[in-house]
Amino acid sequence: MACLTTLKQEIRVLENAFPKSDQLFQVVAASVDELTCRFVSKTGKKYDIHANITETYPHSPPVWFSETEDAIITNSIERLSNTTGRDNHVVQQVKLLLQELCSSFGMHDPPDLEQKLSFNALPPPSPSAGSVAPDSKHPPMEDYEDSEMEEEEEDMEEDIQLDMDDTTNSPNLQKDDGIDPTNLATLVRLKANQRQDYLRGSISGTVQATDRLMKELRDIYKSDSFKAGVYSVDLINDSLYEWNVKLQVVDPDSPLYNDMVQLKEKEGLDHILFNFHFKELFPFEPPFVRVVAPVITGGYVLVGGAICMELLTKQGWSSAYTIEAVIMQIAATLVKGKARIQFGASKVGKGQYSLARAQQSFKSLVQIHEKNGWFTPPKEDG
Repeated sequence: MACLTTLKQEIRVLENAFPKSDQLFQVVAASVDELTCRFVSKTGKKYDIHANITETYPHSPPVWFSETEDAIITNSIERLSNTTGRDNHVVQQVKLLLQELCSSFGMHDPPDLEQKLSFNALPPPSPSAGSVAPDSKHPPMEDYEDSEMEEEEEDMEEDIQLDMDDTTNSPNLQKDDGIDPTNLATLVRLKANQRQDYLRGSISGTVQATDRLMKELRDIYKSDSFKAGVYSVDLINDSLYEWNVKLQVVDPDSPLYNDMVQLKEKEGLDHILFNFHFKELFPFEPPFVRVVAPVITGGYVLVGGAICMELLTKQGWSSAYTIEAVIMQIAATLVKGKARIQFGASKVGKGQYSLARAQQSFKSLVQIHEKNGWFTPPKEDG
């Protein structure tokens, strides 16, 4: 991440301009990695909006997302992904976001917005802090020109290394409190691999998808359900874009639960294995999910292992859905659909479940439902 010092200064500007007491827009939490803002509509409804600041900032804008399904919020966020140059800076991003939200909700922009977002609006630093006066080292946003961006590119490798060292300090580790050391090591390794790929120019996926998947994985490692062994997650070849998810606990009152007990006794398996494949458009498109093993009848599981769920289609998907929520919804759908394990099927029908067959059956399913609508099962039930 280039110009880490400037980014910290920008965050100070935002915290100063939008304190938690502001009645319209608040900066709830901020670090060099993440930003959480809160917008308050004229009806008093509060919307939390998050941004992940990636390693390629400011050459690419922060990745914005929100847990709300409100179309006004999601549309406003999506527009921020199309900025370039000066508008990629987080101060400008917040300004554009706030203006877009105010316009969409029929509200006036806050007065003196330009002045509030100026470096000159910062209170003078304490002498004991050893800080440099804002205008002596950090020029106003309007002074960011192409020449500065070129200097950032020249210093990119050095800055990335410095930022990499910074991840071992407490401010960045605070968000990883409660994560098992093994899983924390996975996050650190993935982050290091991303930086190396960036330096080599061999980035896989997109910045937006990669950053969101890192957040999803981190949140899963913190999850009570994950820690309790309800499910587990393994990355295929250390890729954030393909996961193996093992569902180990289902409703104990269901026939599927009894089948899983027998599965462990007969075949030594204590889980249902799913494969999650994420595309570059994630989180704006759903992952492709299929059952790998064992073979299941019922439970809305299709031939090949695909799953009949509207939320796994573009039509039913929302970028606000978390991966853990998807996993838990799949577990509930299996139970609701009276899923049963077909013992011995893997031996008799070798190759019954495959990626190609799952994709084909899912494609046919989507075409049918696009024509006739979704009615089995209802969306709220999976």
